[in-house]
Amino acid sequence: MKKRILGKNGLEVSAIGLGCMGLSFGLGPATERSEALQVIRSAVDRGVTLFDTAEGYGPFINEDLVGEALQPVRDQVLVCTKFGFAINERGELTGLDSRPSHIRAVVDASLKRLRTDHINLLYQHRVDPNVPMEDVAGAVKDLIDEGKVLHFGLSEASAANIRKAHAVQPVTAIQDHYSLWMREPEQTKFSLCEELGIGLVAWGPLGQGFLTGKITRGMKFDDANDLRKDFPRFTPEAMEANFKVVDFLKDLAARKNSTPAQVALAWLLAQKPWIVPIPGGTKIEHLDDNLPAADLVLTPDDLREIDNAFETIDIKGAPLSAALDAAIDR
Repeated sequence: MKKRILGKNGLEVSAIGLGCMGLSFGLGPATERSEALQVIRSAVDRGVTLFDTAEGYGPFINEDLVGEALQPVRDQVLVCTKFGFAINERGELTGLDSRPSHIRAVVDASLKRLRTDHINLLYQHRVDPNVPMEDVAGAVKDLIDEGKVLHFGLSEASAANIRKAHAVQPVTAIQDHYSLWMREPEQTKFSLCEELGIGLVAWGPLGQGFLTGKITRGMKFDDANDLRKDFPRFTPEAMEANFKVVDFLKDLAARKNSTPAQVALAWLLAQKPWIVPIPGGTKIEHLDDNLPAADLVLTPDDLREIDNAFETIDIKGAPLSAALDAAIDR
């Protein structure tokens, strides 16, 4: 697996990471635990070093899964997790909470679930408007000074808040929703990342599975644990229109002797050397499909063809639910 560098402090990671959320939460029924452990460990065997989780995934159960899977190879991998939500005793997310005392409590609990003494990259999951960003960054700085955290990140934070945080504790990476059909970060974050020397970790790089070509016409997302049921882009009407995206990717992939997922991920890798996608994977065959993208070379002509095609495709529906979109700090 090829490597990339996130941030000015030289955090070296695999060019493609693994987003672990879907193994436990959010994209349909959870993967059976023994199979989920096998998926994570197979990713390690294939050279993946960047593993992404959060206390909010489940909540808690995804961190526990990742901790068990990676404990035997902890010194070979980088574990990334997140704080920022208030979670009640019933395990319900009830709002945002990035008070410094809460950050510290979350980190201590996450370390136990992850079976480790340090978190390689700690993100604020969503910006808490009630806590000054300088206080958040200061709390993480203290944790870094103590060795409990090695690097600081922000997820879906505005450029203004990234600057505020970076002035207190250098930000190694930001995590943003970025893919061929969600290109907002190009206008809002690219120049800032270049200026400050910050990496961008792309979540949802395969459009919640749509860009893989494996989602078929008529597929439903009505499982209670599937967030896509509330995404306007996944209504039957929007999906039917958006299959133009899949048709294009399938055609190009066939000409490149690859797959739609590999083309979508290779396109992301070609945008900037400091971008690292973290596609999810709930089965080993998903790793087989995704990870070869690190070696797929898209020529300048390929990239122009992709950009030209997407300029002509009218993608229907917002990419996220109204509630998830409202939590993004813009």
